[in-house]
Amino acid sequence: MTKERGVALVQLIWIIASVFVIAAAALYAFTQFHSYTIKFPTPYQAVLLSNGSVYFGKLQGYGGRDPVLTEVYYIVTQTNPETKQTNNVLVKRGKELHEPDRMYLNPRLIVFVEPVGPNSKVAQLIAQAK
Repeated sequence: MTKERGVALVQLIWIIASVFVIAAAALYAFTQFHSYTIKFPTPYQAVLLSNGSVYFGKLQGYGGRDPVLTEVYYIVTQTNPETKQTNNVLVKRGKELHEPDRMYLNPRLIVFVEPVGPNSKVAQLIAQAK
């Protein structure tokens, strides 16, 4: 009878361990496939990518698997060859040969995201560009 109790106890332990493993796998799958998004308080965000590129635009789906940046702008530094002075210019994406209207971002390559202040120079330049 004691041997039977020991076998039953081992079986119970295996059942409990199996339930925990299944629950952990289900939780992992849920967190991988359930996308959550972060809402930003401003219309535009600055997105720094791991390659050092910075883009400005309306970011949707941040925190999820498929973030998308629309109304995309970036800064180009121009140097006057005569005076050697540099000037930063905000450029809207879409003028390129393939005329992109959005950027689908790899979430693993996003270093950080910051809101663009409504009174910032970038916000003013975007308003002027529209």
